[in-house]
Amino acid sequence: MKYLPIDPSLFIENRKRFASKLESNSMAIFLSNDESPRSGDSVYEFRQNADLFYLTGIDQEETMLIIYPDCPLEEYREVLLLRQTNENIAVWEGHKYTVEEAQQSSGIKKILWNEDLESILHMLMVYANQVYLDMNENYRFKYVLPDRNHRFILQLKERFPLHDFRRASPIMLSLRQVKSQIEVDRIKEAIKITDAAFRRVLNFVKPGVTEYEIEAEITHEFLRSRANGHAYSPIIASGKDSCVLHYTANNKSCNAGEVLLLDFGADYSNYAADLTRTIPVSGKFTARQRKVYDAVLRVMRGAMNLLKPGTIIHQYHDAVGEMMTEELVNLRLLKKSDLKNQTKEKPAYKKYFMHGTSHHLGIDVHDLGTRFEPIKPGMVFTCEPGIYIPEESIGIRIENDVQITRNGNIDLMSMIPIEAEEIESMMQRKP
Repeated sequence: MKYLPIDPSLFIENRKRFASKLESNSMAIFLSNDESPRSGDSVYEFRQNADLFYLTGIDQEETMLIIYPDCPLEEYREVLLLRQTNENIAVWEGHKYTVEEAQQSSGIKKILWNEDLESILHMLMVYANQVYLDMNENYRFKYVLPDRNHRFILQLKERFPLHDFRRASPIMLSLRQVKSQIEVDRIKEAIKITDAAFRRVLNFVKPGVTEYEIEAEITHEFLRSRANGHAYSPIIASGKDSCVLHYTANNKSCNAGEVLLLDFGADYSNYAADLTRTIPVSGKFTARQRKVYDAVLRVMRGAMNLLKPGTIIHQYHDAVGEMMTEELVNLRLLKKSDLKNQTKEKPAYKKYFMHGTSHHLGIDVHDLGTRFEPIKPGMVFTCEPGIYIPEESIGIRIENDVQITRNGNIDLMSMIPIEAEEIESMMQRKP
């Protein structure tokens, strides 16, 4: 790993909190993600299963965690199983966790190799009454192919059909949506790296540069700062493509007079930052671009005032929609007739602001969290309103990350340039 070690007390405490929510005499099993094939003899860069990382801090393929708080054999109440290395693996792939390193990183004493699973699984299953199993239940995700957890669940149910199997995901959702201070500090480090990359971009962008050159500048700053890389595919969208919400081609030249929408964030120690800024390619917004930019910034600040304990996200989105409607009317994008004909299911503002305003942020850039329960202290959200006008080739989105506290919220990106005048000034001071 490029990043500096994480205090294992985070994972020890996470496991304690998870175990406290299990029914009596229950066991839980978590598996690492698959290694996904990229070509005939290579795989995509490995990314750890977020739930497994949250509970162990182990960043390696072919890993399994067993938590069994009431196991009659005390040594098996927490077990971590790893891929055992050998001379051939060491030559071709490099270093893998030793027993001592895994103990130090996770705080788990009982470390076994994957080959040992068969010798303990049957015994533990016979003792346990309930078995909690993990699947990706993020509401944004849809299964196309069965992953490693999915395949293991089917195998376990076939082998032990009389056991009571439970979902681990509701417990993980309740835990992961509230961040500890160690987690917030990791997000802050990702934000610090993202800030440096944005400032670098402001000194680089001018008419004629390409979107992929800008992406390269960001990537360089990320990697030189110990980030794993990008927390998600970066959006470097100039001109009309600033209105494409998930544009990732990043293959065009940036032309004078266009806006450039930048949506990117560093992944530091598997925790994400998520930033969006929209800047003028020529170094100065046109009058129309500036009006739209200022409108989005006002909505963002109004939305941030609503992000506080007790707010319910789906109601919050409706309130932000009302703010956006007023701005769109002032920009003469919506008419009174549009408002008169709108419905609750299809509000008029959705023509120019199609997405939600906020999502949970953490190990996943769209982290686990509910939209229907009140916001709690310790949660971290994005705040990202936008206005997209394809007919004018103007897409403006502004996004900061926000930590919820008992007394309101903290803008974790307050140090990153956001005012139009500041952005223009920094772009015009190029070295």
